[in-house]
Amino acid sequence: MECDIFQMPYLRRMIPETIQHKRILISPLNWGMGHVARCIPLIDRLLKQGNTVIVAGDETQQEILKQYFPNLEMVLHTGYPFHFGEKGNFALDLASRFMALNRRLKQEIKETEQLVEKFQIDCVISDHRYGFRSTNVSSILLCHQVNLPVRSFEGWVQRIHHNFLRNFTTVWVPDYADSRLSGELSKNEIGLNVQYIGSLSRFSRYSEKPEKDLDEVIIVSGPLVYGKAFLQGILNAEKSSFRAVICQPELIDFFSTEISKQAKIEFHSSSDWIACDHIILRAKKLVSRSGYSTLMDLHELGIPSELSATPGQREQEYLLGLWNK
Repeated sequence: MECDIFQMPYLRRMIPETIQHKRILISPLNWGMGHVARCIPLIDRLLKQGNTVIVAGDETQQEILKQYFPNLEMVLHTGYPFHFGEKGNFALDLASRFMALNRRLKQEIKETEQLVEKFQIDCVISDHRYGFRSTNVSSILLCHQVNLPVRSFEGWVQRIHHNFLRNFTTVWVPDYADSRLSGELSKNEIGLNVQYIGSLSRFSRYSEKPEKDLDEVIIVSGPLVYGKAFLQGILNAEKSSFRAVICQPELIDFFSTEISKQAKIEFHSSSDWIACDHIILRAKKLVSRSGYSTLMDLHELGIPSELSATPGQREQEYLLGLWNK
């Protein structure tokens, strides 16, 4: 017999601190590593509260999470079929994959129910995966975008998004009640069951901070098509300060000739997250895209930054304007 979780008031007040000694199934969206990054401190918190955590993710996501949680149980779970095109037109790329995305979402709902039954799950946590939910146990959506940064004539997109959010027991917003980090994106003005759980940064795990001996640390994130241009612009700028660059191995190979010209730049592969964490902790300043997980890291680190938005990503453009104020 199905349990109507939406009629249980005590479940609607769920926050991370209230979940103890439960079996948790969590899955991050596969559109950017920021979703994995903000799941790290959440998983850490849940484990410390005596919960059993099982991660459903693709191979890349699992490789990263195993660096922080080598003993965590993980199951292979297919991501949403989407890739960024060479022209950098996010809206067009998304529209071209609409049918495939819709099919994957419907399939994911069935797969999640099977995982809930197989692993005897008490609670499902989805990092912005609309289909990762269950009708038999409480289902939580981790999402800082209660409202999408859509234009006035795109109201239908906003309505679809809000309808997806209503399918979950609770929406956990990694921000504060005054929306100080994400502005209008996280304001709840439509009566959703939203709980503001504060910033989520993996750097909160580090109690000991090393000496800040790097003038700048540059993080190249996101699709390679954007990262290549971003890094090229940085390398073309003449600076004498000592800097470290964290980027994909493919970009290190591509810019091998530029490396030899930049004696005061050291390159680090972004595939080793723990090592990169210690590089970032040494930074006096961070240069990066204005992705939300990066902004939460900056909030935790408390260091100056030089931000720019990934072309075509309206959310980052909005956050950049907000943080520039």
